[in-house]
Amino acid sequence: MKPLLICLLAGLVSACGFEPLGLWPALLAALVVLLGLVVRAPTLRSALARGWWFGVGHFTLGLNWIATSFTYQANMPAWLGWIAVVLLALYLAVYPAIAAGLAWRHGRSDPAKFVLIFAAAWTLSEWLRAALFTGFAWNPLGVALLPTSVARLAAWVGTYGLSAVALLIAGALALLLVRERRAALLLLGAIGGATLLAAALAGGAPQPRPIALRIVQPNIGQEDKWQEGSAERHLQRLALMSGYPGDEPRLLLWPEAAVTSPLEDGRPDPFYRARALQLQRALARLLGPRDLLLTGGVTLRSTDGIDATSATNSIFAIGRAGVIARYDKAHLVPYGEYLPMRPILSAIGLSRLAPGDVDFDPGPGPQTIALPLVGKVGFQLCYEIIFSGEVVERGNRPAFLFNPSNDAWFGGWGPPQHIAQARLRAIEEGLPVLRSTPTGISAVIDADGRLLNSLGWRQAGVIDTLLPAPRPPTLFARFGNVLPLLLALLLAAAAIAVRRKQR
Repeated sequence: MKPLLICLLAGLVSACGFEPLGLWPALLAALVVLLGLVVRAPTLRSALARGWWFGVGHFTLGLNWIATSFTYQANMPAWLGWIAVVLLALYLAVYPAIAAGLAWRHGRSDPAKFVLIFAAAWTLSEWLRAALFTGFAWNPLGVALLPTSVARLAAWVGTYGLSAVALLIAGALALLLVRERRAALLLLGAIGGATLLAAALAGGAPQPRPIALRIVQPNIGQEDKWQEGSAERHLQRLALMSGYPGDEPRLLLWPEAAVTSPLEDGRPDPFYRARALQLQRALARLLGPRDLLLTGGVTLRSTDGIDATSATNSIFAIGRAGVIARYDKAHLVPYGEYLPMRPILSAIGLSRLAPGDVDFDPGPGPQTIALPLVGKVGFQLCYEIIFSGEVVERGNRPAFLFNPSNDAWFGGWGPPQHIAQARLRAIEEGLPVLRSTPTGISAVIDADGRLLNSLGWRQAGVIDTLLPAPRPPTLFARFGNVLPLLLALLLAAAAIAVRRKQR
Protein backbone atom coordinates (compact mmCIF):
# COMPACT_ATOMS: atom_id res chain seq x y z
CA MET A 1 0.00 0.00 0.00
CA LYS A 2 1.33 3.41 -0.90
CA PRO A 3 2.60 5.58 1.99
CA LEU A 4 0.23 8.46 1.23
CA LEU A 5 -2.79 6.18 1.39
CA ILE A 6 -1.55 4.70 4.66
CA CYS A 7 -1.18 8.24 6.05
CA LEU A 8 -4.74 9.08 4.99
CA LEU A 9 -6.05 5.93 6.69
CA ALA A 10 -3.98 6.63 9.81
CA GLY A 11 -5.51 10.11 9.94
CA LEU A 12 -9.00 8.63 9.80
CA VAL A 13 -8.12 6.22 12.61
CA SER A 14 -6.65 9.04 14.71
CA ALA A 15 -9.97 10.90 14.64
CA CYS A 16 -11.54 7.92 16.45
CA GLY A 17 -9.43 8.87 19.48
CA PHE A 18 -11.72 11.85 20.13
CA GLU A 19 -15.30 11.92 21.34
CA PRO A 20 -17.84 10.51 20.76
CA LEU A 21 -15.81 7.31 20.20
CA GLY A 22 -13.06 8.18 22.69
CA LEU A 23 -10.66 5.46 21.46
CA TRP A 24 -7.52 7.29 22.58
CA PRO A 25 -5.23 4.24 22.04
CA ALA A 26 -6.26 4.41 18.36
CA LEU A 27 -4.91 7.97 18.22
CA LEU A 28 -1.57 6.88 19.68
CA ALA A 29 -1.35 3.96 17.26
CA ALA A 30 -2.09 6.26 14.31
CA LEU A 31 0.63 8.67 15.46
CA VAL A 32 3.12 5.79 15.65
CA VAL A 33 2.33 5.01 12.01
CA LEU A 34 2.69 8.67 11.04
CA LEU A 35 6.05 9.00 12.79
CA GLY A 36 7.37 5.89 11.07
CA LEU A 37 6.27 7.01 7.61
CA VAL A 38 7.52 10.58 7.94
CA VAL A 39 10.98 9.64 9.21
CA ARG A 40 11.36 7.26 6.25
CA ALA A 41 10.29 9.84 3.67
CA PRO A 42 12.94 10.15 0.93
CA THR A 43 12.56 13.93 0.52
CA LEU A 44 11.22 16.96 2.35
CA ARG A 45 8.39 17.20 -0.15
CA SER A 46 7.44 13.60 0.56
CA ALA A 47 7.49 14.23 4.32
CA LEU A 48 5.21 17.27 3.92
CA ALA A 49 2.83 15.24 1.76
CA ARG A 50 2.63 12.44 4.32
CA GLY A 51 1.83 14.86 7.13
CA TRP A 52 -0.73 16.61 4.94
CA TRP A 53 -2.60 13.42 3.96
CA PHE A 54 -2.68 12.37 7.61
CA GLY A 55 -4.28 15.72 8.41
CA VAL A 56 -6.82 15.37 5.62
CA GLY A 57 -8.07 12.07 7.06
CA HIS A 58 -7.89 13.33 10.63
CA PHE A 59 -9.93 16.49 10.08
CA THR A 60 -12.39 15.10 7.54
CA LEU A 61 -13.70 12.46 9.92
CA GLY A 62 -13.27 14.48 13.12
CA LEU A 63 -15.15 17.51 11.77
CA ASN A 64 -17.99 15.61 10.10
CA TRP A 65 -20.46 17.44 12.37
CA ILE A 66 -19.93 20.59 10.28
CA ALA A 67 -21.78 18.90 7.41
CA THR A 68 -24.80 18.51 9.70
CA SER A 69 -24.86 22.24 10.43
CA PHE A 70 -25.41 22.95 6.73
CA THR A 71 -28.69 21.03 6.78
CA TYR A 72 -30.22 23.82 8.87
CA GLN A 73 -29.69 26.41 6.14
CA ALA A 74 -32.66 26.23 3.77
CA ASN A 75 -30.81 27.77 0.83
CA MET A 76 -27.96 25.25 0.87
CA PRO A 77 -28.08 21.66 -0.40
CA ALA A 78 -26.98 19.03 2.12
CA TRP A 79 -24.08 17.84 -0.05
CA LEU A 80 -22.52 21.29 0.20
CA GLY A 81 -21.83 20.59 3.88
CA TRP A 82 -19.52 17.71 3.00
CA ILE A 83 -17.71 19.87 0.46
CA ALA A 84 -17.18 22.41 3.25
CA VAL A 85 -15.81 19.72 5.56
CA VAL A 86 -13.34 18.48 2.96
CA LEU A 87 -12.23 21.99 1.98
CA LEU A 88 -11.67 22.88 5.63
CA ALA A 89 -9.72 19.63 6.13
CA LEU A 90 -7.54 20.41 3.10
CA TYR A 91 -6.59 23.71 4.75
CA LEU A 92 -6.19 22.42 8.32
CA ALA A 93 -3.98 19.57 7.09
CA VAL A 94 -1.32 22.19 6.37
CA TYR A 95 -0.51 22.29 10.08
CA PRO A 96 0.35 18.58 10.51
CA ALA A 97 2.31 18.93 7.27
CA ILE A 98 4.36 21.76 8.79
CA ALA A 99 5.12 19.64 11.85
CA ALA A 100 6.10 16.66 9.69
CA GLY A 101 8.34 18.78 7.47
CA LEU A 102 10.16 20.39 10.41
CA ALA A 103 10.70 17.02 12.09
CA TRP A 104 12.05 15.46 8.88
CA ARG A 105 14.27 18.43 8.07
CA HIS A 106 15.85 18.75 11.51
CA GLY A 107 15.49 15.34 13.17
CA ARG A 108 15.56 12.43 10.75
CA SER A 109 19.20 11.57 11.50
CA ASP A 110 18.32 10.11 14.92
CA PRO A 111 15.05 8.48 16.11
CA ALA A 112 15.01 10.16 19.55
CA LYS A 113 15.80 13.56 18.09
CA PHE A 114 13.08 13.07 15.48
CA VAL A 115 10.46 12.40 18.15
CA LEU A 116 11.47 15.46 20.17
CA ILE A 117 11.42 17.75 17.14
CA PHE A 118 8.08 16.36 15.96
CA ALA A 119 6.48 17.01 19.38
CA ALA A 120 7.88 20.54 19.49
CA ALA A 121 6.77 21.29 15.93
CA TRP A 122 3.29 19.89 16.51
CA THR A 123 2.86 22.11 19.58
CA LEU A 124 3.81 25.15 17.55
CA SER A 125 1.54 24.15 14.66
CA GLU A 126 -1.50 23.76 16.92
CA TRP A 127 -0.86 27.13 18.50
CA LEU A 128 -0.67 28.66 15.01
CA ARG A 129 -3.87 26.88 13.96
CA ALA A 130 -5.65 28.50 16.89
CA ALA A 131 -4.34 31.96 16.02
CA LEU A 132 -4.18 32.44 12.24
CA PHE A 133 -7.16 33.65 10.19
CA THR A 134 -9.37 34.08 13.31
CA GLY A 135 -8.21 30.64 14.48
CA PHE A 136 -9.81 27.20 14.58
CA ALA A 137 -8.65 25.44 17.74
CA TRP A 138 -11.05 22.50 17.56
CA ASN A 139 -9.75 19.13 18.79
CA PRO A 140 -6.04 19.56 19.48
CA LEU A 141 -4.43 16.17 20.12
CA GLY A 142 -4.31 16.72 23.88
CA VAL A 143 -8.12 16.54 24.11
CA ALA A 144 -7.99 12.82 23.31
CA LEU A 145 -5.97 12.22 26.51
CA LEU A 146 -8.78 13.57 28.70
CA PRO A 147 -9.84 10.09 29.94
CA THR A 148 -6.28 9.42 31.16
CA SER A 149 -4.41 10.67 34.22
CA VAL A 150 -1.95 12.42 31.89
CA ALA A 151 -4.62 15.08 31.27
CA ARG A 152 -3.67 16.57 34.67
CA LEU A 153 -0.58 18.00 32.98
CA ALA A 154 -2.81 20.52 31.20
CA ALA A 155 -2.75 22.51 34.46
CA TRP A 156 0.99 22.96 33.87
CA VAL A 157 1.51 23.11 30.12
CA GLY A 158 -1.97 23.72 28.70
CA THR A 159 -3.72 21.83 25.96
CA TYR A 160 -1.08 22.46 23.29
CA GLY A 161 1.57 21.17 25.69
CA LEU A 162 -0.64 18.15 26.33
CA SER A 163 -0.62 17.56 22.57
CA ALA A 164 3.18 17.45 22.76
CA VAL A 165 2.83 14.83 25.50
CA ALA A 166 0.58 12.75 23.20
CA LEU A 167 3.28 12.91 20.51
CA LEU A 168 5.96 11.96 23.04
CA ILE A 169 3.98 8.92 24.22
CA ALA A 170 3.45 7.81 20.63
CA GLY A 171 7.10 8.57 19.96
CA ALA A 172 8.19 6.40 22.88
CA LEU A 173 6.13 3.52 21.49
CA ALA A 174 7.72 4.06 18.09
CA LEU A 175 11.18 4.06 19.68
CA LEU A 176 10.42 0.72 21.35
CA LEU A 177 9.58 -0.70 17.92
CA VAL A 178 13.01 0.29 16.58
CA ARG A 179 14.71 -0.96 19.76
CA GLU A 180 15.62 2.47 21.13
CA ARG A 181 14.59 1.24 24.57
CA ARG A 182 16.61 3.67 26.68
CA ALA A 183 15.20 6.77 25.00
CA ALA A 184 11.68 5.32 25.11
CA LEU A 185 11.87 4.53 28.82
CA LEU A 186 13.28 7.97 29.58
CA LEU A 187 10.33 9.62 27.83
CA LEU A 188 7.72 7.41 29.46
CA GLY A 189 9.38 7.75 32.86
CA ALA A 190 9.44 11.55 32.61
CA ILE A 191 5.77 11.71 31.59
CA GLY A 192 4.73 9.25 34.29
CA GLY A 193 6.72 11.06 36.97
CA ALA A 194 5.27 14.44 35.98
CA THR A 195 1.74 13.00 36.05
CA LEU A 196 2.21 11.57 39.54
CA LEU A 197 3.68 14.84 40.78
CA ALA A 198 0.78 16.83 39.32
CA ALA A 199 -1.70 14.52 41.06
CA ALA A 200 0.13 14.80 44.39
CA LEU A 201 0.33 18.60 44.26
CA ALA A 202 -3.34 18.97 43.32
CA GLY A 203 -4.59 17.49 46.61
CA GLY A 204 -8.25 16.78 47.36
CA ALA A 205 -11.19 18.30 45.54
CA PRO A 206 -12.42 21.62 47.02
CA GLN A 207 -15.81 21.59 48.75
CA PRO A 208 -18.73 23.13 46.83
CA ARG A 209 -20.01 26.58 47.71
CA PRO A 210 -23.40 26.67 49.50
CA ILE A 211 -25.15 28.23 46.51
CA ALA A 212 -27.98 26.30 44.83
CA LEU A 213 -27.92 26.26 41.06
CA ARG A 214 -30.29 24.91 38.44
CA ILE A 215 -29.23 24.31 34.84
CA VAL A 216 -32.10 24.07 32.37
CA GLN A 217 -31.93 21.99 29.19
CA PRO A 218 -35.28 22.39 27.40
CA ASN A 219 -34.50 20.13 24.39
CA ILE A 220 -35.57 22.73 21.84
CA GLY A 221 -34.00 21.72 18.52
CA GLN A 222 -32.53 24.04 15.94
CA GLU A 223 -35.36 23.14 13.57
CA ASP A 224 -37.88 24.51 16.12
CA LYS A 225 -35.93 27.28 17.80
CA TRP A 226 -36.41 30.04 15.22
CA GLN A 227 -39.89 29.17 13.97
CA GLU A 228 -42.09 32.21 13.66
CA GLY A 229 -44.39 32.60 16.65
CA SER A 230 -42.49 30.06 18.79
CA ALA A 231 -40.65 32.50 21.07
CA GLU A 232 -43.42 32.76 23.67
CA ARG A 233 -43.99 28.99 23.74
CA HIS A 234 -40.30 28.29 24.27
CA LEU A 235 -40.07 30.95 26.97
CA GLN A 236 -42.98 29.33 28.82
CA ARG A 237 -41.18 25.98 28.64
CA LEU A 238 -38.01 27.47 30.11
CA ALA A 239 -39.99 29.20 32.86
CA LEU A 240 -41.85 25.99 33.78
CA MET A 241 -38.60 23.98 33.93
CA SER A 242 -36.99 26.69 36.07
CA GLY A 243 -39.53 26.10 38.83
CA TYR A 244 -40.97 28.52 41.34
CA PRO A 245 -38.75 30.65 43.58
CA GLY A 246 -38.49 29.58 47.17
CA ASP A 247 -37.01 31.00 50.33
CA GLU A 248 -33.41 30.21 49.39
CA PRO A 249 -31.64 32.13 46.58
CA ARG A 250 -30.89 30.25 43.36
CA LEU A 251 -28.61 30.62 40.38
CA LEU A 252 -30.58 29.78 37.21
CA LEU A 253 -28.68 29.01 34.02
CA TRP A 254 -30.33 29.03 30.58
CA PRO A 255 -28.73 28.18 27.20
CA GLU A 256 -27.25 30.35 24.48
CA ALA A 257 -29.97 32.41 22.75
CA ALA A 258 -32.57 30.86 25.07
CA VAL A 259 -34.50 34.10 24.61
CA THR A 260 -34.79 34.63 20.86
CA SER A 261 -36.60 37.98 20.96
CA PRO A 262 -34.22 40.93 21.53
CA LEU A 263 -33.62 41.70 25.19
CA GLU A 264 -32.15 45.04 24.17
CA ASP A 265 -33.25 46.78 20.98
CA GLY A 266 -31.44 49.80 19.57
CA ARG A 267 -33.85 50.49 16.71
CA PRO A 268 -35.18 54.07 16.80
CA ASP A 269 -38.87 53.13 16.98
CA PRO A 270 -39.91 53.35 20.69
CA PHE A 271 -42.15 50.31 20.18
CA TYR A 272 -39.15 47.99 19.86
CA ARG A 273 -37.43 49.37 22.95
CA ALA A 274 -40.62 49.09 24.98
CA ARG A 275 -41.09 45.48 23.86
CA ALA A 276 -37.53 44.58 24.92
CA LEU A 277 -38.07 46.23 28.31
CA GLN A 278 -41.34 44.33 28.73
CA LEU A 279 -39.50 41.06 28.05
CA GLN A 280 -36.84 41.91 30.64
CA ARG A 281 -39.55 42.53 33.23
CA ALA A 282 -41.26 39.25 32.38
CA LEU A 283 -38.03 37.36 33.04
CA ALA A 284 -37.44 39.24 36.29
CA ARG A 285 -40.90 38.19 37.54
CA LEU A 286 -39.82 34.55 37.34
CA LEU A 287 -37.23 35.15 40.05
CA GLY A 288 -37.23 35.38 43.79
CA PRO A 289 -35.85 38.50 45.51
CA ARG A 290 -32.31 37.07 45.70
CA ASP A 291 -32.32 34.81 42.63
CA LEU A 292 -29.98 35.37 39.68
CA LEU A 293 -30.68 34.29 36.09
CA LEU A 294 -27.91 33.99 33.50
CA THR A 295 -29.36 33.52 30.05
CA GLY A 296 -28.29 33.74 26.46
CA GLY A 297 -30.03 36.44 24.45
CA VAL A 298 -29.53 38.86 21.60
CA THR A 299 -29.39 42.60 21.18
CA LEU A 300 -30.12 44.58 18.05
CA ARG A 301 -28.25 47.70 16.98
CA SER A 302 -29.03 50.40 14.46
CA THR A 303 -26.49 52.69 12.86
CA ASP A 304 -28.66 53.99 10.05
CA GLY A 305 -31.46 55.31 12.28
CA ILE A 306 -34.01 53.18 10.44
CA ASP A 307 -33.62 49.45 11.04
CA ALA A 308 -31.37 46.87 12.68
CA THR A 309 -27.91 46.86 11.10
CA SER A 310 -26.09 44.49 13.48
CA ALA A 311 -26.54 42.45 16.63
CA THR A 312 -24.64 40.92 19.52
CA ASN A 313 -24.81 37.36 20.81
CA SER A 314 -24.94 37.99 24.53
CA ILE A 315 -25.35 36.65 28.05
CA PHE A 316 -27.65 38.66 30.31
CA ALA A 317 -27.48 38.63 34.10
CA ILE A 318 -30.99 39.31 35.39
CA GLY A 319 -32.18 39.82 38.96
CA ARG A 320 -35.54 40.63 40.45
CA ALA A 321 -35.00 44.30 39.59
CA GLY A 322 -34.12 43.61 35.93
CA VAL A 323 -30.94 43.37 33.85
CA ILE A 324 -27.79 43.72 35.95
CA ALA A 325 -25.05 43.14 33.38
CA ARG A 326 -24.40 41.90 29.84
CA TYR A 327 -21.54 40.02 28.21
CA ASP A 328 -21.11 40.13 24.41
CA LYS A 329 -19.49 37.21 22.61
CA ALA A 330 -16.10 38.18 21.20
CA HIS A 331 -14.88 35.18 19.19
CA LEU A 332 -17.55 34.83 16.54
CA VAL A 333 -18.10 31.85 14.24
CA PRO A 334 -17.49 32.61 10.53
CA TYR A 335 -20.58 31.72 8.45
CA GLY A 336 -22.50 31.03 11.65
CA GLU A 337 -22.59 34.49 13.24
CA TYR A 338 -21.24 36.62 10.45
CA LEU A 339 -20.76 36.16 6.73
CA PRO A 340 -17.30 36.99 5.40
CA MET A 341 -17.36 38.71 2.01
CA ARG A 342 -21.10 39.21 2.42
CA PRO A 343 -21.76 41.13 -0.86
CA ILE A 344 -20.12 38.39 -2.97
CA LEU A 345 -21.54 35.36 -1.14
CA SER A 346 -25.02 36.84 -0.85
CA ALA A 347 -25.04 37.54 -4.58
CA ILE A 348 -24.55 33.84 -5.36
CA GLY A 349 -27.22 32.72 -2.92
CA LEU A 350 -25.07 31.79 0.09
CA SER A 351 -25.93 33.13 3.51
CA ARG A 352 -25.17 32.50 7.15
CA LEU A 353 -25.85 29.06 8.57
CA ALA A 354 -27.67 30.57 11.54
CA PRO A 355 -30.92 32.45 10.98
CA GLY A 356 -30.86 36.22 10.64
CA ASP A 357 -30.17 38.88 8.07
CA VAL A 358 -27.66 40.91 10.08
CA ASP A 359 -24.19 39.99 11.28
CA PHE A 360 -23.11 39.91 14.91
CA ASP A 361 -20.63 42.43 16.27
CA PRO A 362 -17.77 41.06 18.42
CA GLY A 363 -17.50 41.95 22.09
CA PRO A 364 -14.33 43.10 23.86
CA GLY A 365 -13.02 39.66 24.88
CA PRO A 366 -12.89 37.66 28.14
CA GLN A 367 -14.56 39.52 30.99
CA THR A 368 -15.07 38.90 34.69
CA ILE A 369 -18.21 40.52 36.05
CA ALA A 370 -19.06 40.81 39.76
CA LEU A 371 -22.67 39.76 40.35
CA PRO A 372 -24.93 39.40 43.38
CA LEU A 373 -25.21 35.96 45.01
CA VAL A 374 -22.20 34.39 43.25
CA GLY A 375 -19.46 37.04 43.13
CA LYS A 376 -17.06 37.12 40.18
CA VAL A 377 -18.22 35.24 37.06
CA GLY A 378 -16.35 34.63 33.82
CA PHE A 379 -18.24 34.16 30.56
CA GLN A 380 -17.45 32.14 27.45
CA LEU A 381 -20.23 31.83 24.92
CA CYS A 382 -20.34 28.53 23.01
CA TYR A 383 -17.44 28.37 20.49
CA GLU A 384 -15.25 30.68 22.60
CA ILE A 385 -14.50 27.94 25.15
CA ILE A 386 -12.29 26.00 22.69
CA PHE A 387 -9.50 28.61 22.71
CA SER A 388 -6.93 27.53 25.28
CA GLY A 389 -5.43 30.41 27.23
CA GLU A 390 -8.08 32.89 26.05
CA VAL A 391 -11.04 32.21 28.34
CA VAL A 392 -10.25 34.24 31.47
CA GLU A 393 -9.67 37.95 31.96
CA ARG A 394 -6.10 38.04 33.24
CA GLY A 395 -5.70 39.90 36.50
CA ASN A 396 -9.40 39.57 37.33
CA ARG A 397 -9.90 35.88 38.03
CA PRO A 398 -13.51 34.65 38.34
CA ALA A 399 -14.84 31.95 40.66
CA PHE A 400 -16.28 29.93 37.75
CA LEU A 401 -16.93 30.08 34.01
CA PHE A 402 -20.41 30.07 32.50
CA ASN A 403 -20.41 28.54 29.02
CA PRO A 404 -23.92 28.56 27.54
CA SER A 405 -23.99 26.98 24.12
CA ASN A 406 -26.25 25.95 21.28
CA ASP A 407 -24.94 22.65 19.93
CA ALA A 408 -28.30 21.70 18.44
CA TRP A 409 -26.97 22.03 14.89
CA PHE A 410 -23.70 20.12 15.48
CA GLY A 411 -25.04 16.59 14.96
CA GLY A 412 -24.03 13.67 17.16
CA TRP A 413 -20.26 14.26 17.07
CA GLY A 414 -20.02 17.99 17.80
CA PRO A 415 -21.53 18.21 21.32
CA PRO A 416 -19.33 15.55 23.00
CA GLN A 417 -16.24 17.06 21.35
CA HIS A 418 -17.29 20.51 22.54
CA ILE A 419 -17.76 19.51 26.18
CA ALA A 420 -14.44 17.65 26.17
CA GLN A 421 -12.69 20.89 25.30
CA ALA A 422 -14.63 22.73 28.03
CA ARG A 423 -13.36 20.13 30.52
CA LEU A 424 -9.77 20.88 29.51
CA ARG A 425 -10.36 24.60 30.10
CA ALA A 426 -11.43 23.69 33.65
CA ILE A 427 -8.21 21.74 34.22
CA GLU A 428 -6.03 24.45 32.72
CA GLU A 429 -7.54 27.30 34.71
CA GLY A 430 -8.50 25.42 37.89
CA LEU A 431 -12.04 26.75 37.52
CA PRO A 432 -15.46 25.05 37.42
CA VAL A 433 -17.27 25.33 34.09
CA LEU A 434 -21.07 25.38 33.95
CA ARG A 435 -22.75 24.60 30.63
CA SER A 436 -26.38 25.04 29.65
CA THR A 437 -27.43 24.02 26.15
CA PRO A 438 -30.85 23.62 24.50
CA THR A 439 -30.35 19.99 23.38
CA GLY A 440 -27.25 18.81 25.27
CA ILE A 441 -24.72 18.32 26.56
CA SER A 442 -25.39 20.51 29.62
CA ALA A 443 -23.08 19.87 32.54
CA VAL A 444 -21.43 20.86 35.78
CA ILE A 445 -17.66 20.46 35.44
CA ASP A 446 -15.49 20.81 38.52
CA ALA A 447 -12.12 22.57 38.69
CA ASP A 448 -10.35 19.27 37.90
CA GLY A 449 -12.30 18.77 34.68
CA ARG A 450 -14.55 16.03 36.07
CA LEU A 451 -18.19 15.77 35.02
CA LEU A 452 -20.15 16.07 38.27
CA ASN A 453 -23.55 16.20 36.55
CA SER A 454 -24.65 16.13 32.94
CA LEU A 455 -27.71 15.86 30.70
CA GLY A 456 -27.33 13.82 27.53
CA TRP A 457 -27.93 14.68 23.91
CA ARG A 458 -31.60 15.30 23.01
CA GLN A 459 -32.70 14.94 26.62
CA ALA A 460 -34.93 17.46 28.40
CA GLY A 461 -34.23 18.03 32.07
CA VAL A 462 -32.63 20.10 34.79
CA ILE A 463 -29.54 19.80 36.94
CA ASP A 464 -29.98 20.78 40.58
CA THR A 465 -26.78 20.91 42.59
CA LEU A 466 -24.45 23.21 44.50
CA LEU A 467 -21.97 25.55 42.86
CA PRO A 468 -18.50 23.92 42.67
CA ALA A 469 -15.58 25.80 44.16
CA PRO A 470 -12.47 26.91 42.25
CA ARG A 471 -8.91 25.79 42.90
CA PRO A 472 -6.07 28.23 43.45
CA PRO A 473 -4.67 29.53 40.14
CA THR A 474 -2.79 26.82 38.26
CA LEU A 475 0.59 27.33 36.66
CA PHE A 476 -1.14 27.65 33.30
CA ALA A 477 -3.63 30.14 34.75
CA ARG A 478 -0.68 32.35 35.73
CA PHE A 479 1.36 32.18 32.53
CA GLY A 480 -0.97 30.93 29.79
CA ASN A 481 0.32 29.77 26.41
CA VAL A 482 3.83 30.91 27.17
CA LEU A 483 4.19 27.52 28.87
CA PRO A 484 3.47 25.19 25.92
CA LEU A 485 5.70 27.37 23.74
CA LEU A 486 8.48 27.09 26.34
CA LEU A 487 7.92 23.32 26.39
CA ALA A 488 8.36 23.28 22.61
CA LEU A 489 11.64 25.20 22.98
CA LEU A 490 12.78 22.79 25.70
CA LEU A 491 12.05 19.80 23.47
CA ALA A 492 13.94 21.44 20.60
CA ALA A 493 16.88 22.12 22.93
CA ALA A 494 16.82 18.48 24.04
CA ALA A 495 16.94 17.44 20.39
CA ILE A 496 20.02 19.63 19.87
CA ALA A 497 21.61 17.96 22.90
CA VAL A 498 20.93 14.57 21.35
CA ARG A 499 22.64 15.68 18.12
CA ARG A 500 25.74 16.93 19.97
CA LYS A 501 25.98 13.69 21.91
CA GLN A 502 25.89 11.85 18.57
CA ARG A 503 28.82 13.87 17.34
